[in-house]
Amino acid sequence: MGFIIIDALSLGLKFDNWQTALLAAGAVGLINAFFWPILSRVLLPLMVFTVGIGALLLNGLVLWAAGNFLIGFTIQGPALILTPIAMAACTALLSAALTIDDDATYYRSVISKDVKKNGESKHKPGVIFLEIDGLAEPILKEAMNKGHMPTLKGWLDSGSHKITPWETDLSSQTGASQAGILHGNNQDIPAFRWVEKDKNNKIMVSTGFSDAPVIEKRISNGKGLLFCHGASRSNLFSGDAKDVVFTYSQLRNIKRYYSKAWYYVYSNPSNFARILALFLWDVLLEVTSQILHWAKNIQPRIRRGFTYPFVRAGANVFLREVTTAILIGDILEGNVDVGYVTYLGYDEIAHHSGTRDWDSFYALSKLDKQFHRLEQAKKYAPRPYYLVVQSDHGQTNGSTFLQRYKKTLEDLVRELMPPETRIYSELFSNEDHFSQAIHGPIKDGKQYLRIKKNSVTYQGKSIFNQAVKGIDESPVVKGRVMEYLKRHKIDPTPSKRYEKSEDAQVIVLASGNLGLIYLTEHDRRLSFEQIKTLYPDLVPGLAQHEGVGFIMVRSDEHGPVVIGSGGVHYLADGSLEGEDPLKAFGTSVVQHLIRTNSFQHTPDILVNSTYYPATGEVAAFEELVGSHGGIGGEQSRPFIFHPSDWKLGSEEIVGAEDLHNALKKELERLNIQ
Repeated sequence: MGFIIIDALSLGLKFDNWQTALLAAGAVGLINAFFWPILSRVLLPLMVFTVGIGALLLNGLVLWAAGNFLIGFTIQGPALILTPIAMAACTALLSAALTIDDDATYYRSVISKDVKKNGESKHKPGVIFLEIDGLAEPILKEAMNKGHMPTLKGWLDSGSHKITPWETDLSSQTGASQAGILHGNNQDIPAFRWVEKDKNNKIMVSTGFSDAPVIEKRISNGKGLLFCHGASRSNLFSGDAKDVVFTYSQLRNIKRYYSKAWYYVYSNPSNFARILALFLWDVLLEVTSQILHWAKNIQPRIRRGFTYPFVRAGANVFLREVTTAILIGDILEGNVDVGYVTYLGYDEIAHHSGTRDWDSFYALSKLDKQFHRLEQAKKYAPRPYYLVVQSDHGQTNGSTFLQRYKKTLEDLVRELMPPETRIYSELFSNEDHFSQAIHGPIKDGKQYLRIKKNSVTYQGKSIFNQAVKGIDESPVVKGRVMEYLKRHKIDPTPSKRYEKSEDAQVIVLASGNLGLIYLTEHDRRLSFEQIKTLYPDLVPGLAQHEGVGFIMVRSDEHGPVVIGSGGVHYLADGSLEGEDPLKAFGTSVVQHLIRTNSFQHTPDILVNSTYYPATGEVAAFEELVGSHGGIGGEQSRPFIFHPSDWKLGSEEIVGAEDLHNALKKELERLNIQ
């Protein structure tokens, strides 16, 4: 059928009659049977790093080979790619019509391998942690109540599992959360990306190919959550596991670690065809979602772009299916004591469609089906396994800062600084989000920022620092910060000069609704008093903006200070001036801010957007409908869905390191570590 469709469109595929087409399809099947395992093994890096797209090229190569051996059958040009897509689309329609995607067919096509059983005691349990990236506890409960997640609802109703909420750190994003959960250490990770002034103003990115290994080396003590016969699947960090598949911090070791990906997924051409069919169906769903959002004028709404449907399908389908296949292999082998896996699809879709959109709930229903398959696989395992479902953070919906105020955070900073100031920002758009999560920052083609220093140094000490100390101005004292803010009335004079990163004097970064402003001419974090002297409009202009909930700066005299439009909170002693700018952000926000202030790479000015309690929304500095990275709303409210006899609910869990310690205790109780 796929051959007939492409032939009718005159795109480069030609055959004399339907008998020739049938013969060509059979030839392709034979070539796949004999040569696919070898070709897929050799070209595995291409297939993995292209999130499955490379396999289309491999299918095209197989068709080209068939065309060279069959009389009356030729294929060239666009048909080399479009024909495999058409074949997969026909497979998807046939699967839907005949319900081929049932459990029996799934196990025949995916797990058709002989597995080596664990020779150890069959009574020693194992644990598989299943992380749903970006799912907040309230949305989990809503999804179960609406019937989108019947597997998890069944576990809850049967009493085998229960839900324990926990609270993220200030930086509510995967980099900080997985560092804390898997390694018990997320110190000095203030956001998804940050500047390290002591490293020549290098921008570090949690998911950068070169940065993730460096970060893991800093946070690991060799005794992470997965160090004992553990397995890491599709995670950011390894948790000190030796057995890793698609783990960012270990991607350089692809030849060593991806044999399981090939064995369970790519070595079977029919399995790839099934995944490709699901991939294309998800692309169609995304196109449908965009049309419906436009037709119904659903707000907030962002432009998703032409390439995004394929990016989304890579996260929501390709990685999901590959991960589940490998996990089932782990369970059937029984050699893994502790496994940890991340499912990215919901997070990616919620960023663009919204946290409670039908599209996001549909993604959760497909995840629930994966959990059902894993539950079924447990019946055939040589040892008992606990399945634990959890999230690393949530997301908070809302119109973006740009949509609300017609300017970005970078634009606001430009208005508040001298016109000649050179400013560089990385406020990634929605089209960049998933690709940046895989590949790291690509703007200007740079990773290391070599900032031109204007402050002259002498014997290792900055003349700038000495000059500030010599200024004859009364120190800022309690009771006068609000007076200082009110003295400054900001006249917006936006400048549209855009600089390269290596020429910048200021770098502005964003992580959801958390903004980071680094004054990169200076080799250490500036104090409030110094910023006030150098850039008198910057702090008042930021703090008084409607879209800014609060900013945090470090005062030489008073320590960390949080400033809002109507008041000041002195974190060191808890005293207030005016209204408390933190009153809408929960009871733990003070301890989160004090901890973040102690980090080595905390920005000169930390900015958190306004939180709107009436609607539960924030104003992200990135162009994302659902966002996370700062504080405010459901982004700070993840969960752990665990066996009922686990003792996780006796004390409140605040921070990813706290969750790591609680999980470690349970693993020790089970005699796994």
